[in-house]
Amino acid sequence: MDFTIAFIKFFIIGVYFAMPLLLFLFFQVLILGQVVGRIEGWTKFDAFYWSFITALTVGYGDIRPLRKISKVVSIAIAFIGIMFTGIIVAITVSTATKAFEKYVDMSSILEPKEQQRRNL
Repeated sequence: MDFTIAFIKFFIIGVYFAMPLLLFLFFQVLILGQVVGRIEGWTKFDAFYWSFITALTVGYGDIRPLRKISKVVSIAIAFIGIMFTGIIVAITVSTATKAFEKYVDMSSILEPKEQQRRNL
């Protein structure tokens, strides 16, 4: 349980420090999605929905742009979404590493492997 609590604390701290960049990317997706929605004649909600489905690379295909400029902007939204997701993944990996370093004795995990090598 201590490991889980440490992981959550470290994750919240990591997200806190990355928040300006995450918010910047979030609002870029939101604004670009609304621009595409206006060009395509979608409702604001449909544009919001489509932009985040595209940014998270889910892409259901139920709503899709038809105009060339909208398709170009959708590529930009996808790249921004990949950056956003990459930052979250990096924070998660770093957080897990720090929590492992704090609560897991790596020497006890590595020792059996070293002993097995010596016995061969």
